Amino acid sequence: MREVVFRVLAERPGHLEAQADTLPIHITAPTLEDLQHEAREALIEHVGPAHCAYRVRVRRCPGVAVSSIRPLGRSAALCPVKHPS
Repeated sequence: MREVVFRVLAERPGHLEAQADTLPIHITAPTLEDLQHEAREALIEHVGPAHCAYRVRVRRCPGVAVSSIRPLGRSAALCPVKHPS
């Protein structure tokens, strides 16, 4: 079985974009679940009946912020530890 990996290129609330690594397929969807569905549909359209021989995976790029939440660039504050009296 072959595998097609879709890399998430951009993510904003309600909008995800992904590109297949090995095929010229670009997809968009509002959620990760919908993105998986769109990937399968795009693969069916691209390769036709041979789509059964493919596994679809959607992956986010490691180390890349893919949401609207950005790190502050400072270390997290430590929570005070309560010692038993």
